[in-house]
Amino acid sequence: MLMRTDPFRELDRFAQHAFGTVARPAIMPMDAWREGDEFVVELDLPGVDPDAVDIDVERNVLTVKAERKGPRDDAELVAAERPRGVFERQIMLGDSLDTDRVQASYTAGVLALRIPIAEKAKARRIAITNGADADRKSLSA
Repeated sequence: MLMRTDPFRELDRFAQHAFGTVARPAIMPMDAWREGDEFVVELDLPGVDPDAVDIDVERNVLTVKAERKGPRDDAELVAAERPRGVFERQIMLGDSLDTDRVQASYTAGVLALRIPIAEKAKARRIAITNGADADRKSLSA
């Protein structure tokens, strides 16, 4: 299959992600850290109604989509500095996280996501057997 390449495509994608566009402003700052057996992500969504937030996980991509509505249509704006519209943020999750057990809470304009570390990714102790004992068992069988 022949594919056409655009050398500026990645630059455009980076600029849209960092600075946003008129239709989709980049206004969802995030902090992320590991806390014990969980990975925690907090996103700032001030002024967003919790019912206007959608969280989806598909494979290892977590998508947060939120909408901040503006004033009523009949209101006359004097100043409009706060971004409104639909905001979206995608977070690539590693295979070591259990995406089936993501928990979300929303308090004071902060969306907190708690993603447990998968059992298979947790450190575990491996028992060591004596090689001589294993050889004796295989000879007697």
